Amino acid sequence: MDDYMDHSSGEDSDGNDSEVEEFAEKSYMELKGGKKRVKLSDQTFTCPYCTNKKKRDYKYKELLQHATMVGKSDSQKRKVKDKADHLALVKYLEKDITEASSSLQAKDDTGVDADADVEDPTKHDGDEMFVWPWKGIVVNLPIEFKDGRYVGKSGSNMRDILTMRGFNPTRVVPLWNFRGHSGTAVVEFSKDWAGFKNAMSFEKAYEADHHGKRDWKVYNNKDEIYGWVARSEEYNALNIIGEHLRKIGDLRTISDLMAEEDRKADKLKSNLTNVIEGKKRQEEEMENRFAETESSLSKLIAENDKLNQHYNDEIKKIESGARDHFQKIFNDHEKVKLQLEEQKRELELRGQELEQREVVNEHEQKKLFEELEQNAAKNSLLQRATDEQKKADESVMKLADDQKREKEELHKKIIALETQLDAKHSVDLEIERLNGQLNVMKHIKGDPEVLKQVEKIQKELREKEEEKEDMESLNQTLVVQERKSNDELQDARKELIEGMKELPKNPHLGVKRMGELENKPFYDAMKRKYNESEAEDRASELCSLWEEFLRDPNWHPFKVITTNGQSERVIDENDERLKGLKKDHGEDVYRAVATALKEINDYNPSGSYVTSELWNFSEGRKATLQEGVTYLLKMWDTQKRRRVM
Repeated sequence: MDDYMDHSSGEDSDGNDSEVEEFAEKSYMELKGGKKRVKLSDQTFTCPYCTNKKKRDYKYKELLQHATMVGKSDSQKRKVKDKADHLALVKYLEKDITEASSSLQAKDDTGVDADADVEDPTKHDGDEMFVWPWKGIVVNLPIEFKDGRYVGKSGSNMRDILTMRGFNPTRVVPLWNFRGHSGTAVVEFSKDWAGFKNAMSFEKAYEADHHGKRDWKVYNNKDEIYGWVARSEEYNALNIIGEHLRKIGDLRTISDLMAEEDRKADKLKSNLTNVIEGKKRQEEEMENRFAETESSLSKLIAENDKLNQHYNDEIKKIESGARDHFQKIFNDHEKVKLQLEEQKRELELRGQELEQREVVNEHEQKKLFEELEQNAAKNSLLQRATDEQKKADESVMKLADDQKREKEELHKKIIALETQLDAKHSVDLEIERLNGQLNVMKHIKGDPEVLKQVEKIQKELREKEEEKEDMESLNQTLVVQERKSNDELQDARKELIEGMKELPKNPHLGVKRMGELENKPFYDAMKRKYNESEAEDRASELCSLWEEFLRDPNWHPFKVITTNGQSERVIDENDERLKGLKKDHGEDVYRAVATALKEINDYNPSGSYVTSELWNFSEGRKATLQEGVTYLLKMWDTQKRRRVM
């Protein structure tokens, strides 16, 4: 039955996120070590944790969808180990089998190689009307009366059977009426000629078994299933099949489809020709501009190199002179300090000797007192000299602070030079004004005062032009530095995103896959319509279908609105496909698709594929590089404290 039922039990899940992550990591190592078999062939895979499922073979995307749905299920019937195993399978598929499964991308959604031979449409009647996109009809499906209504097997069951027979349908839709399952279903194929081939193979296979449309009309055997390709008869029929076909398709002929393809090809060729011619003209213009810019830039670079060399030489001279001067001052003060300390020690020894000497008579005692007074006076002088030495040391430190302050002022001057770039526009205007004034003065001849004024204006004009050239040179240097800094920041952001992918998930800050559909709203919507045993398959099919819609380059559900003079692209709520989604499955599913559309439009409008971005989940916005680095530092501090404890 359903994947969800295969992995449920009567026990409630009592595990927390840490237990799930621990089990998931063990299961992932088992998968990576080859203890569990996942890949059956280049195109088929299996779930090693669903051995009791009827469906054993999956395509890569189907298995990834299945593992994601089970691993992220909110059902309390899931075991912690069951969720962890499927989360580990998701990680293994994305990290270890992505490159191997990339060969499947060369195939279209029907599983048929893009280069494989398809049914030749020219062999069919060009005016025969088919339902397009190609649809097949299956009737006389087994049903039973249960609980007051008819029930039958799900469309996914029929799709698996037809896929095993090589018809590769994209979906099988059972048709229901007021009494329940009608016993009929519509088989959907891809829009391209490969889908046409699969549809015709489907019809021929049933005809070969005498279960085609003609056999159904003649024999009408109630014990067998009949099938054929939908045409105008089915489309115009006044029954449940006709009503369904008129809702989802149109009647088209082979000739019309081939003519439409030819028109598209001719239009594309014409557009490409115009684009190529425009690119050639742009290339010629760019080459001319490049030559002019290169010549001007070479001159500016040469002048800038001279200025930088002169500036660096001056800075080196100043720094070298300052170092030599301070070193000399420190050496001189060190010598004086040593001399004073030596004299102080000698006087202290002399005082000790005088105190120890015995005073024989009064004259010697008086002499001793005099010598002690002299010694005290000398000690006072030495103390004063020591204080002077301290003052000299403080002066030296002040000189060092002054030197540091001068360097800071020098940096401020450099910053001031950067601000002069803002005055470039005013300098240009001043040059234009002086040129205009000079032109006026040239027409006034003979007046000496006018000639002096002309010379003065010419001198000012030369000075302004030199000032402009200096500003342009400095501006170019700053632009190069800014680009380099910006490139370094972008590289750092990419490295941070790749590193945080390996870290445990955090509810506040982490990596978000922009443009990826959220599975939960689809699953909740299906649970309201089906039982749990079927809701997961239905949700998986619906989610996969809308992922294909999101990647369709021909679908543009946007419109441009103007508010306060500002143009903005917003989602077109009147788009038929989105209106049908909201009507059939509710606001939550519509909001999930709209969110994915906005993220693709904002972060990757040209590629239409999922991208990773550093995201602040608490505030619902793109996280800054500083926030990411701060988060990593906090994690590092936490791990370091744990190791210390």
